[in-house]
Amino acid sequence: MQTQSNRQLWAQAVKTGIIKSNLIPMIAALMLALYTYELNFIEHIPAIIFAILGSAAVIAAAGAYNNVYDRDIDQIMPRTKTRPTVTGELSAKVVLIVATILLILGCVALYLASPLAAMLGFLGVFFYVVPYTMWTKRRTIWNTEVGSISGAMPPLIGWAAVAPDIWHPAAWALFLIMVIWQMPHFYAIAIRKKEDYAAANIPMLPVAKGERRTYIQSNIYLVLLCLSSFLFYPLSLGLTIVSLILSVIWLCMSITASKKREEKKWANIMFGYSLFHMMAVFGTVFIYASVGMILNAL
Repeated sequence: MQTQSNRQLWAQAVKTGIIKSNLIPMIAALMLALYTYELNFIEHIPAIIFAILGSAAVIAAAGAYNNVYDRDIDQIMPRTKTRPTVTGELSAKVVLIVATILLILGCVALYLASPLAAMLGFLGVFFYVVPYTMWTKRRTIWNTEVGSISGAMPPLIGWAAVAPDIWHPAAWALFLIMVIWQMPHFYAIAIRKKEDYAAANIPMLPVAKGERRTYIQSNIYLVLLCLSSFLFYPLSLGLTIVSLILSVIWLCMSITASKKREEKKWANIMFGYSLFHMMAVFGTVFIYASVGMILNAL
């Protein structure tokens, strides 16, 4: 029982849910890079393993650093006040040490995949901890935009783990889609947990500027998400169409729901579809790349 309890505490400390969700675009981008550059899957199995382990470790490190730094505001918000770093079930010092070890091990594993992947992994943690957590999260409504940079690093890490560089348009399509996707996703969370953020004095967009501004800004980003689908065009018309359709559906759902002026309902719809959108887009990328590699091998 004690072992299971400790596992649960550490799962909260390193935010395992975020680790899993971020590994999806990382693996999809890695597979797309293998297919794009016609690389042999078997020969790159060591790099794939190092990329997965390294990415999981650096994402866990970022989550742990965030939990340690945010203890003061986490104890105010109902959804975070039971985190072990708040309750004292895990010592902040111990979590900080573990986070640092995870960061080092993660960067080493990514370096074994490729030095560029290691650099991108470190930059992802840095952007999440310093510009986002320590600087903008408590000071500006643009904190989501700043945080989106680190949140969009996994596709670049996956691409860099096996590809010679990250300058292919498809790599940046995945990166930009992840950057833009995070705004309507996190704006929806901000409305769902508006009272929590207000109590902790965190200037999330709906807290500082209201729901109407949040609706408008979300829809602007969804238009940009639709346009970003065309970045897939040099690689695949099919990926372009799938990404475009999924994004247009999201935009239409947002516009329709926002007209009803029921903020919680809009937020729940937006949040639910955002998860489906990410799984569908990157799942399609994964399937497209996997099928393409199989056909090439035949």
